[in-house]
Amino acid sequence: MNNTSIAGMKRTHMCGELRLEHAGQTVTVNGWVDRVRDNGGVLFLLLRDRAGIVQCTFDKSVNADLFDIAFTCRTEFVVAVKGKLVARDAAAVNKKMPTGEVEIIAEDIRILSKAETTPFEIDDNKEVGDQIRLKYRYLDLRRPSMQRNLMLRHRVTQVARNYFDEHGFLEIETPMLTKSTPEGARDYLVPSRVHPGKFYALPQSPQQYKQLLMLAGFDRYFQIARCFRDEDLRADRQPEFTQIDLEMSFLDEEQIQTIQEGFLKRVFKEVLDVDVQTPFLRMPWREAMDRFGSDKPDLRFGFELKDISDIVKGCGFGVFSSAIEAGGSVRLINVDGHAKDFPRKKIDKLGEFVKTYKAKGLAWTRLHEGSTTSSYAKFLTEEENKAILDRAGAKDGDLVLIVGDEKNTVVWAALGALRCEIAKQLGILDPKDFRFLWVTEFPMFEWSEEENRYMAMHHPFTAPMVEDEDKILTDKANCRARAYDIVLNGVELGGGSIRINTPEMQEKAFQALGISEEDIQERFGHLVNAFKFGAPPHGGLAYGLDRLVMLMTGASSIRDVIAFPKVQNASDLMMNCPDVVDQKQLDDLAIAVTRVEEVAAEEE
Repeated sequence: MNNTSIAGMKRTHMCGELRLEHAGQTVTVNGWVDRVRDNGGVLFLLLRDRAGIVQCTFDKSVNADLFDIAFTCRTEFVVAVKGKLVARDAAAVNKKMPTGEVEIIAEDIRILSKAETTPFEIDDNKEVGDQIRLKYRYLDLRRPSMQRNLMLRHRVTQVARNYFDEHGFLEIETPMLTKSTPEGARDYLVPSRVHPGKFYALPQSPQQYKQLLMLAGFDRYFQIARCFRDEDLRADRQPEFTQIDLEMSFLDEEQIQTIQEGFLKRVFKEVLDVDVQTPFLRMPWREAMDRFGSDKPDLRFGFELKDISDIVKGCGFGVFSSAIEAGGSVRLINVDGHAKDFPRKKIDKLGEFVKTYKAKGLAWTRLHEGSTTSSYAKFLTEEENKAILDRAGAKDGDLVLIVGDEKNTVVWAALGALRCEIAKQLGILDPKDFRFLWVTEFPMFEWSEEENRYMAMHHPFTAPMVEDEDKILTDKANCRARAYDIVLNGVELGGGSIRINTPEMQEKAFQALGISEEDIQERFGHLVNAFKFGAPPHGGLAYGLDRLVMLMTGASSIRDVIAFPKVQNASDLMMNCPDVVDQKQLDDLAIAVTRVEEVAAEEE
């Protein structure tokens, strides 16, 4: 018989499934050799599959031929083992393994495939660089931690499908080849062979399609949707990512949020056995910014922002007073109880940190062991210094950190990032402490320095708050949107809004954004025209599935919950792409490519 054939050695159990209740059964397991231990005439072969590891024992005195075959096995050989499952002696029980109370006394073994020495050990306890992990991703995915991550991801999507089906949602696919309607990030373009010189775009989201489905009468839609954005990458971004995408008709914000809370409660219970308390806290955007300096605040710790602009207005310290005169603010955080953890050198490093968020510097007061040192106190009166510490609630053992700037956005960004950085340095973030929050009432518009105009903070189809509808053209800075984000532990899990559903309001929104009638028809004509035929009130939300799974697994990057991710420059190290293509393919598409080398030569 062919020694690599599975015939006669078909699997009866997964390796990690075997327990004491299976003892006495004859079992067959298939998998990869994880480790081999030679105990002088007795060989222990640990076999691994995605369910776990089980020990297989070969005794030379019982069957020398079988022992000799097992002796040739090396790590990552693929083998089939058949034998009797028995309980281990009490002294031999391995409490670190779920299968540690049993072992297989081997009666047969077949080597199905041999393996060369791998570039790195398939071991969660071994540090391996990201570059080599991603180059040999198929080996990296054999690691138990990676397999657990992807199995958990599978369970999350199954819970999502079941939950939304139970709540009347229809799973409907939308096109992958669509129209380019830039929404902030760059589109990935796909050339058309049939229409030379014209391009499809890969969808940044199914936003317009799902609104059209509402107009079509499918009042509850969902999709596990693939999305594409050509943007700079970071820990929670990839050029291609996955959303749990949703849209609903005839519901308001509160109803939509209640349905989503039910989903999150279900998925955390079924997948992690964690009880999530509902309803979630709701917080207006302005409150989130004022208290946490972020529209996705982490609620697992304090260090909240306090505004001291009223105290230092007109003070003798120009850094503070000039910021307020220019229309900005001065705010602080109190790192209460941790002055001892931040000597002067560490404080100076925090000052460099806030500069990366465009802050000009960091002012501070350190109260430690009865003495007070400060970078700014000598420029202020005794009353002003006391008022600042009172506002901070400062006491001995605290560290007060202050940022002032003529732009509130800089103060918020710097202190919002600083409080999170300090929490990380102190090691006080518990990844299993899940704090959910709805951030609501986002601004309808935000000012773009690059474009020198107001732009939609979310997208141009977001409805304004009913009480702010008259501000959409006259007071853009104070016009709020019916938008909401679901936030977990400082990460935006998803975002959505109630959509505009009348042509009149949509026309005002486009007018507020300075989009010409010609551009409206060119970019959004299909949607605008559809509104003329009766559009129901509707709204929706999209979760970042990768981010959700990242937080549920405790991973530090979404790359650890995606089977085949890209690296920082959006390339795939395993497949070695993007890559050049044949000239014939380019000719078929009527595309002429200027090679990078040619561009460089021309520049010289």
